[in-house]
Amino acid sequence: MNLSNSLSSIKYLIGTLDEATLLSLYRNVLKSRLIEEKMLILLRQGKISKWFSGIGQEAISVGVTMAMQRDEYILPMHRNLGVFTTRNIPLYRLFSQWQGKASGFTKGRDRSFHFGTQQYKIVGMISHLGPQLGVADGIALASKLNNKNQVTAVFTGEGATSEGDFHEALNVASVWQLPVLFCVENNGYGLSTPTNEQYRCENIADRGLGYGMESHIIDGNNIVEVYTKVSELAESIRKNPRPILLEFKTFRMRGHEEASGTKYVPQDLMDTWAEKDPLINFQAFLKENNVISEADEVTIKEAIVHEINEHLEVAFAEEDITPNETEELNDVYQVFKYQHVDTNSELKEIRFIDAISDGLKQSMQHHSDLVIMGQDIAEYGGAFKITEGFVEQFGKDRIRNTPICESAIVEAAMGLSIAGIKSVVEMQFADFVSSGFNPVVNYLAKSFYRWSQNADVVIRMPCGGGVAAGPFHSQTNEAWFTKTPGLKVVYPAFPYDAKGLLNTAINDPNPVLFFEHKGLYRSIRQEVPVDYYTLPFGKASVLRTGKDITIISYGAAIHWVLETLDNNPDISADVIDLRTLQPLDVDTIYNSVKKTGKAIILQEDSLFGGIASDISAGIMEHCFKYLDAPVKRVASMETPIPFASQLEQQYLPKNRFEADLKALLAY
Repeated sequence: MNLSNSLSSIKYLIGTLDEATLLSLYRNVLKSRLIEEKMLILLRQGKISKWFSGIGQEAISVGVTMAMQRDEYILPMHRNLGVFTTRNIPLYRLFSQWQGKASGFTKGRDRSFHFGTQQYKIVGMISHLGPQLGVADGIALASKLNNKNQVTAVFTGEGATSEGDFHEALNVASVWQLPVLFCVENNGYGLSTPTNEQYRCENIADRGLGYGMESHIIDGNNIVEVYTKVSELAESIRKNPRPILLEFKTFRMRGHEEASGTKYVPQDLMDTWAEKDPLINFQAFLKENNVISEADEVTIKEAIVHEINEHLEVAFAEEDITPNETEELNDVYQVFKYQHVDTNSELKEIRFIDAISDGLKQSMQHHSDLVIMGQDIAEYGGAFKITEGFVEQFGKDRIRNTPICESAIVEAAMGLSIAGIKSVVEMQFADFVSSGFNPVVNYLAKSFYRWSQNADVVIRMPCGGGVAAGPFHSQTNEAWFTKTPGLKVVYPAFPYDAKGLLNTAINDPNPVLFFEHKGLYRSIRQEVPVDYYTLPFGKASVLRTGKDITIISYGAAIHWVLETLDNNPDISADVIDLRTLQPLDVDTIYNSVKKTGKAIILQEDSLFGGIASDISAGIMEHCFKYLDAPVKRVASMETPIPFASQLEQQYLPKNRFEADLKALLAY
């Protein structure tokens, strides 16, 4: 098509695009703009609570979405309304979402665009911005593993490129050659912070060189350039999987959100970008070239306005959500129908570490697409040699060495889950999970509650002291996670439990933190079934029975308990090994305390804020009239874990437990 550009500030190179495509681009940009204008009115009327405007940026959302195939995932931000509307989500559902009603996508639990939908292959953001970049890596990895020849597109703003997640996600995508389009909308400001206070390079696209990644700069206000260039690149990626970094130059014409305004933006800059309005310029271009007439424009607008008003009536008519406590609690986790797998296979005496390795290996056989990811886990076999030999048996696609980037790998595991693939992530040491803390507690933990997307991820956590490894290789940090709804926390003390519970953790569709005490790896042996089996979560193990006191513990500390009792055979005690901390078997605890009248809880973690405190509080609330003494907690000192062995022995509660136990018995 040989078309004129004289009436537009933007030059459109149409190439082989036909009129039907041009009209579709126009309708989608116009629809996004008209909805936004209506939302701004509703915001002023108090009918919606907040709005993040994308006016001036619509061409990017629409152009990218139209370039993608319907079954390819897109991960948008809060200014990408055009992604949702171009994927033809019914407007009443979007309007209900923004009003916190049931026909939305989060049952009123999250706002605006903080949701996803498998039906429309959209995965919404969380407020922390960066994590979705790593999630896109995981979705793209699933596509690559399944030979789907698909592209994953993920959006972010120039401000979020300052986050570590950006670096980690691009690095992983490059190393693994993942089919991801990283779409950076450079709109000039991160809230009020201009780009010259965000980064020093001239263009964000320049960073592609550092990752060995192809990159392009695209005029984000030119809908034709966005659509044609992204279409070309997406098709190329489908044939030759690889990541590409795209920087869309654009401008945000309204505040970060409406309350913040735009007073910090120079007026001449606003005026310059107003002349580059993506809708007004494209509309003028189409009119100049007789693709649409004035009458066509009116007709198209009237149809869209009618659709908006019609769907608003549906949303407004919908009743507000009635809080239902049972439903809220039931939606924190995806329902897991535990299937007990027993075995009559021969028993073999193995170490704790062998039980973990056997469980992983048999689960890899049980789940043909299960992926294990972690630092040095492939040829090297992991820091503790647990996955030694796995590469030869299962291949490098499923046993994946990762760069040192805990956040991106946890996020990639989330992406795999979205695409239907289970994964196990090995933290080289549990201490290092702090570098990936945000996606664990804010993405994995909350995703199912927010929009019914489970996080089918197990994070293995080699932990614990007693090995003179100092403050950063010795923590037992389960309390960081037991208080986070949406996570399950498992902490076995014996090889039999470790293997069976690990198999269950991998079967469970919810996120599981699986703690493995390093001090037990090669020191504890037990007869364990050779074949595959499972054990239930939320069921403690009563190791010994007695009448005088209830002793509650888990992990390495349970062995300290048994050693103490072996040295004091006159003490008659119920010994409860919790095995799982979330869910917690409170029935076994309370029934025992009601029988014995006394309770002592031993944990390796420092005292304040640990699981012992909650167990103690629960006993006080539910068993108070049965108690003959105060509940006693015994734990490590309130200091970081020291390195020198004599200091570490003082730190740990092992040597203090016996005296505290006898004092409580004598109360």
